[in-house]
Amino acid sequence: MANVKQKLLFRNKPAVSADRVDGTVARSMNFEKAGRAPRHGKVNGEKEQVRSRRMSLNDSLEGDVRDFLVNEAELHTYDDLTKVNPVTPTTVLKCLQARYSARVFYTHAGCTLVALNPFQPIPHLYSLDVMREYHSAPQPQDFKPHIFIVAEEAYRNVQGQVEPVDQSLVVSGESGAGKTWTSRCLMKYYATVAASSHKCQDTVERIERRVLDSNPVMEAFGNACTLRNNNSSRFGKYIQLQLNSSQLLVGASVQTYLLEKTRVAFQAPNERNFHIFYQMMKGATEKQRQEWEMPYNQKFSWLPNADKTLEEDRLQETAEAMISLGIDTDKRTQIFRVLASILQLGNVNFSLASESQPCDLDEESKGFLYKTATLLQVPVDELQDCLTVRTLRAGKQNVLLKPCSQSECVIRRDCLAKVIYAQLFEWLVTFINNSMCSDNSKWCNFIGLLDVYGFECFLLNNLEQLCINYANEKLQQHFVAHYLKAQQEEYVAEGLEWSFVRYQDNQSCLDLIEGSPTGILSLLNEECRLNRASDAKQFRVRLEKELSGNTRMSWDKFSKQPHFIVAHYAGRVSYQIEGMMEKNKDPVPPELLSLLQKSKNPLLQSLFAASDAEGNGSRAQSKVVTVVSKFKNSLESLMKILHGTTPHYTRCIKPNPDCRPLTFKKEEVITQLEACGIVETIHISAAGFPIRVPYASFLQRYGLITKTSLPAQINNKDGGESGEEASLGPVVQDILNAVLKTSDSSTNPNNNNLMVHCGKTKVFLTHGMLELLEEQRDRVRSQKAFCIQCCWRRYQRRQRAIRTQSATLIQAVVRAWLVRREVRRWHKAASVIQARWRSWRAQMDALAEAELDNAEDLLEEEESCSLPALDPLLKERGSVQLSSIPEPVAVHGWPLGLAMASAPNITVALTATGFQKVMSLMATLKIPFRHGEYKVETNQFDQGVASIRAQPRGSVKLHLRRSPLRYADMHPGQNADGVTGFNQILLEKT
Repeated sequence: MANVKQKLLFRNKPAVSADRVDGTVARSMNFEKAGRAPRHGKVNGEKEQVRSRRMSLNDSLEGDVRDFLVNEAELHTYDDLTKVNPVTPTTVLKCLQARYSARVFYTHAGCTLVALNPFQPIPHLYSLDVMREYHSAPQPQDFKPHIFIVAEEAYRNVQGQVEPVDQSLVVSGESGAGKTWTSRCLMKYYATVAASSHKCQDTVERIERRVLDSNPVMEAFGNACTLRNNNSSRFGKYIQLQLNSSQLLVGASVQTYLLEKTRVAFQAPNERNFHIFYQMMKGATEKQRQEWEMPYNQKFSWLPNADKTLEEDRLQETAEAMISLGIDTDKRTQIFRVLASILQLGNVNFSLASESQPCDLDEESKGFLYKTATLLQVPVDELQDCLTVRTLRAGKQNVLLKPCSQSECVIRRDCLAKVIYAQLFEWLVTFINNSMCSDNSKWCNFIGLLDVYGFECFLLNNLEQLCINYANEKLQQHFVAHYLKAQQEEYVAEGLEWSFVRYQDNQSCLDLIEGSPTGILSLLNEECRLNRASDAKQFRVRLEKELSGNTRMSWDKFSKQPHFIVAHYAGRVSYQIEGMMEKNKDPVPPELLSLLQKSKNPLLQSLFAASDAEGNGSRAQSKVVTVVSKFKNSLESLMKILHGTTPHYTRCIKPNPDCRPLTFKKEEVITQLEACGIVETIHISAAGFPIRVPYASFLQRYGLITKTSLPAQINNKDGGESGEEASLGPVVQDILNAVLKTSDSSTNPNNNNLMVHCGKTKVFLTHGMLELLEEQRDRVRSQKAFCIQCCWRRYQRRQRAIRTQSATLIQAVVRAWLVRREVRRWHKAASVIQARWRSWRAQMDALAEAELDNAEDLLEEEESCSLPALDPLLKERGSVQLSSIPEPVAVHGWPLGLAMASAPNITVALTATGFQKVMSLMATLKIPFRHGEYKVETNQFDQGVASIRAQPRGSVKLHLRRSPLRYADMHPGQNADGVTGFNQILLEKT
């Protein structure tokens, strides 16, 4: 952020950006077209002035380059090539070479990420910790350049719902530049990031696992070893990672383009077939070899360079990925048997025969044909007839069976292998999509990963290379139209006096290839629709006649082979015409399709349904659907998807043609840099404004900085008209001035590289100015948030105080009510106790009086006579056994106090009789119903008869385990001088 804030000049004078390629300031297109034609003398004079000026500027440019390259030790520190000054192919190449030598393989180039292939594994660069670090970083752009920065930027655009929300990551480059590895890293990153949430963890993990496992299967069946790459994609694919509203991965889909199925039956020198065949041959077990009819010592004609071992030759990994995708054991067995049949079919050779006889097979070829029929589960005789005899039809009637020549038999054999493999590949893609694709209602956005074959130029180039290079031309045009061309034209339309940076526009090359009706593809389709034999020389003559005036088209006059040369954006490529029409027609004999429909293999039956054969036959009779037409339609649909998304470009560079680790070839790299327009991209990114925001959107986002809101009439119209948006210019300028006034860095008025410019309807910003705006916006939002928090806390505290006061009042009322209720219960209980006490006191008084009367009568009787004999009736009513009397003494009518004090030692034995005295004793003493000895010592009887109400003259000792009375002392023996509790009531003073 240091030294990025500049002085803002809001005048009518527009911003000027110098073209640093030649040092001159070019004029706009409109300006060049306007004006009068000057005189010849003035023209010559001006030319000389311009020439001299260019010489001086070139000299100064060379001096700047030399000054820049003096300190080579710091060249590897340039993370972004827009910081290089001056920007020339030499300085850019030197920076990339220095970074590559320092083992730094990613470099920013404006809006593009440049990735150099190290040609060796670097596991620590793509670990899970690195993924989490870039994903959790507040500003991933502050980190070192990495492919994860591009991935995270696209993911955050989806999270922020930045229009257009859907994202596309375009990975381009030559064959062997590392596009497949880059796409693999991107898929792993998104699978890891989308699985970081715990919501629906099982579903996310299942989709993540299947998305990652689709890679080994697709690469095994669609990649091969070529001269330029050991793992070259022989098909194009566009993977859509489907995200729901929470940005979780809920599904994925794969779209494929133009599988190079001719590789099944033909491999160029030093190249190999698809990886899956070598995996079967090297990784199969003994049991699998028996099932597939593949003994160890057998050689296959369609598997050249089998002794070359690659990292991709791993059958176990492919099989595990197929299991994870849901392909069961039976399906896997059927797939591998079909693949084994293709290898056996490649060993079948045909011998010459007369025109009236079909070609014969030798004994070895018959064995291979038998194995093929066994694996395909078709009759061997019918298979041989389909390969050697063709059916001629006239209308709906079969005219005759014509034997095929040796070359025709080979073509039919190759056609059978190619159509089986192509249908199997399409079935795999469909199965993968069904296993991991989500319903349309479950996902709302997607991130697309485009991995297509790189630009190719071999010794022999045919229809496959033409289609591949045509696709790369379309992608290059998309990059040019989206960034180089559209951005500069928008500067002029918005009033910026922009000096146009020259770039290589490939529109003329595309017009040559896809133009109608005189393009190469149109003429090729027209030639294939003619009902005549293909003639390469005749087609070459027609191309010269129709396209001789195109500067992109040329021919080698010394070549004897029919060909044509196209000047692509990445270089000139010579295409061989021989065999191009046959490949474009791609005919499949109907008898071969009928034979495959009769197969007992369930997989083959599903691949070749009867409806497909009928549709194919009807199309063959009415209109030929060529390979070029299908590829062009699929490519147009792909470009339509790309135009509706936000693209992110990654340019993969191949440092050397031999795929040697950490080897940097300048010639190889500079060619690729010039071909893909990296230098022009750096120029525009460094001199221009990569961020363009309409006035209405700018005010909606940054209006809070100056407390400015969007006018209602414009807001209701969703942005308003261009004239209404232009009226917002002064308001936008006020916001920008307020932001720049708060900046602390010094301004330099002489610096023309302004950070911001206000156009007619848009604001053009650099990344530095955008950071300033976002920083000021965050600061204002923080202040507003702090104010809201203060108000909210004050409101919460007031509400808390009110609730506390209310709760206190409620508690006081409740406590008062509880106390009043308890006091009422106490008064009621006290009244009951008082009533009971008075009643009991009256009863005790009456009882004491009665006892005193009886005691006097008893003393008189004892004095007058001796003890009478015991009456049996008295024994039944109750008795007290005294220790001094051998027989029980009747105590009926005795006072209780006298009975207890009649002897020093008393043994009390109670019976069920004697209801009055027993109840009286039990109610008074509460003696338990068990036998025991109770010792009473008193001198009350010796001193005379006394009332129970009279105060005792001596001590009364009761030896009990527990108090017999409810309110008696628990330990009466410890206090010998007094009586407490209920005894005090019984023995109180009269």
